[in-house]
Amino acid sequence: MLTQFFTYEFLQNTFYTGLLIGFIAPLLGTFVVVRRLSLIADALSHVTLGGIAFGLLMEKKYGLAFITPFYSGMVFSVIGSMFVERLRSVYKAYQELAIPIILSGGVGLSVIFISLADGFNTDLYSYLFGSVSAVSRNDLWSILTITVIVLVVLLLFYKELFMLSFDEEHAIVSGIHAKRIHFLFIVLTALVISASIRIVGVLLVSALMTLPVAASIRIAKGFKQTILFSVIFGELSVIIGLITGYYFEIPPGGTIVMTSIFILLATISLKKGWDHFTRRKAII
Repeated sequence: MLTQFFTYEFLQNTFYTGLLIGFIAPLLGTFVVVRRLSLIADALSHVTLGGIAFGLLMEKKYGLAFITPFYSGMVFSVIGSMFVERLRSVYKAYQELAIPIILSGGVGLSVIFISLADGFNTDLYSYLFGSVSAVSRNDLWSILTITVIVLVVLLLFYKELFMLSFDEEHAIVSGIHAKRIHFLFIVLTALVISASIRIVGVLLVSALMTLPVAASIRIAKGFKQTILFSVIFGELSVIIGLITGYYFEIPPGGTIVMTSIFILLATISLKKGWDHFTRRKAII
C-alpha cells in the first residue's frame, strides 16, 4: 500500500513535505507553548487564509498567475506577525490583546476576498483542510528552504530563545536584545504556519504546533527531551494522518489532528498509570 507514496510524484511531494512540516512545526511549537503564545498560531493562520483568498482572487479573477495563493498567504502571514509584535509593544500591559486583534483582522480580510472571488471553491477548500494532491515540487522546495532557515536560526539563537522563554527579565538583564529575538521568532512562526497549511489546512494548523507538545510535556523530563518527543509525535501524526487520509479519501488535516489527539490521550493515560504504579510501589 505504501508503494504508491513513492511511485507518484504528487504523493512524493506530499510525503516529503509532511515529514518536513512534522519536524519544524512541533520544534518551533515547543517554544510557542512554553512562552504561552499557543493562540498565535490561530491568529496567523487566519491572516494566512486572507492572503490565500487574495492570491486566489488575483489568480482566478484577474489572471495574475504570478501571485500564487501559497506565496501571498506567506506574505500576509509574515506581515501579520509584524503587526502582532508591534501591537504587543503598544499594549505592554495587555499584550495578549494583539492575538485577537490580528485574528479578527485576518477573518475580516478572508471574508472580503472570498466574497469578491464569488465564494468558496475547490482550491480554497484544500487550503482550509489540507490536501494530499495540492503540494507541487516548487512548494516542496520552498518548505525545505523554510526548514533550513528555521534550523539555522534555532541553532544560532537557541540560548537566547531558551532564556526568553523561561525568564525574560533575566535574559534582558544579561544583555539579550529581546525585541530583535521576539521579532525573529514570530516571523519564523509565521513562515512555519504558512508552510504547514498545504498539508494540515488553515483551520487545523495550530493543532500540529501544540498537540504534539502537549503530549510531550506529559512524559518529558526536561526541555530538550520535550523538543525530542514533540518532533517524534509530530512526525507520527503526519505520517499516519497522510496515509489514512489518502486511503480513506478525506482531507489529511483531520486525520493528522485526530492522530495527534490519540497520541495525547495515550500519553495522559500512560502518565496517570505510571504515577499510580509508583504510588502503590512506594506504599508497599
